[in-house]
Parts: sequence; C-alpha cells; structure tokens
Amino acid sequence: MWVITVFEKMNVRIFEYQDKSEALLALQQLGQNALLSYTN
Repeated sequence: MWVITVFEKMNVRIFEYQDKSEALLALQQLGQNALLSYTN
C-alpha cells in the first residue's frame, strides 16, 4: 500500500493508494508539503 502524508499548518492528512502510479498522480497535485511512502 502506498501512503501519502500531507502536512498542513495544524493538521496531518493521510491518503492510501493501492497503485504506485495512482499515488504519484495524487502526489503531484498535493504540492510540496506531502510525503510518499510504501508499507506492507
């Protein structure tokens, strides 16, 4: 599972994706305050 963590001023949002390509597309739209990681 691919996980995007978005850091905002006072919040942290987490999005889960099954496909790497789908996660990369979302990451491009979210901007610089996001981190992509992989977990089993």
